[in-house]
Amino acid sequence: MTSYSNEHLNQHDFRRLYRATCLIRRTEQRIAELYPTDCIKSPIHLSIGQEAVSVGVCDVLRNDDWVSGTYRGHALYLSKGGDLKAMMAELFGKIDGCARGKGGSMHLIDIEAKVIGTSAVVASNIPVALGYALTEKLRGRDNIIVCFMGDGATEEGVFYESLNFSALHDLPILFVCENNGVAIHNPIDKRWASRALGQRVEGYGIGYQETEDSDIFEIREIAAAFAEKIRDGDGPKFMHCHTYRWHEHVGPLQDTDAPYRSIKTDTIWRERDALKHLESRLSCEDVEDIQRTVERQIADAVAFAEASPFPPEQELFDHVLA
Repeated sequence: MTSYSNEHLNQHDFRRLYRATCLIRRTEQRIAELYPTDCIKSPIHLSIGQEAVSVGVCDVLRNDDWVSGTYRGHALYLSKGGDLKAMMAELFGKIDGCARGKGGSMHLIDIEAKVIGTSAVVASNIPVALGYALTEKLRGRDNIIVCFMGDGATEEGVFYESLNFSALHDLPILFVCENNGVAIHNPIDKRWASRALGQRVEGYGIGYQETEDSDIFEIREIAAAFAEKIRDGDGPKFMHCHTYRWHEHVGPLQDTDAPYRSIKTDTIWRERDALKHLESRLSCEDVEDIQRTVERQIADAVAFAEASPFPPEQELFDHVLA
């Protein structure tokens, strides 16, 4: 049974958290290696450096809890138990992909794992998550919906409309802002008139907590406490998690030579790497065993994607609403 209090974490918990984080990291590193070969048929937005948010939050969720995410959604998809083979096939544009090859990297979905879907349009997943939360409340269920967004989404009108609606109707939703400090290439100080996001959120009567350094244990504990309160009918909650993407906005390369990113900041965040911190809590044998398992899983997923056929032409007309 998963222990939600960090005080009671044991080696089994550390192994589980390390394996989840390692799977995301190595999967995305493999994607970055494959991308230049053109076997991946869509743009990619890597989550490397931001894994702690998705892993920390999803580790305390139940199987029947739903998540909704952004175009930088590989970490969320895998953290919630999304099928890696189906995800890799989707990136390859193959029929066995989780969206039948139509969505690519930015549109991942796994209904069995309760991944509502990720979206390429900034903030568009927020009202969708809200609809799911309203549905679950009307059905009298005690599961929750977790809506992940970037800092750029907080600048959209639908963000504030959704905060108001969720608070007004006490919806079972946890908002999680992954604030990596930039919207494409624009830093926050050029976009936000005030950094006091908490004041704006709390103005709707929504509980708010902020983390500064992607501490996976702090993120996990706050998520657990908020999830419990939401299930008890205490209304929506909001987590504001500062984090940092290691790679460029879109693509597999580094961009610390760009004017909006600094090597100093990059170095600071890499020293906070959740993967290294988790690794330090395990034995060398455990680390090596997990890494071997992860590498086999990724190799199997790539082989599955390569073997999967491309969709037939008829697929262009199937599952399309217009």
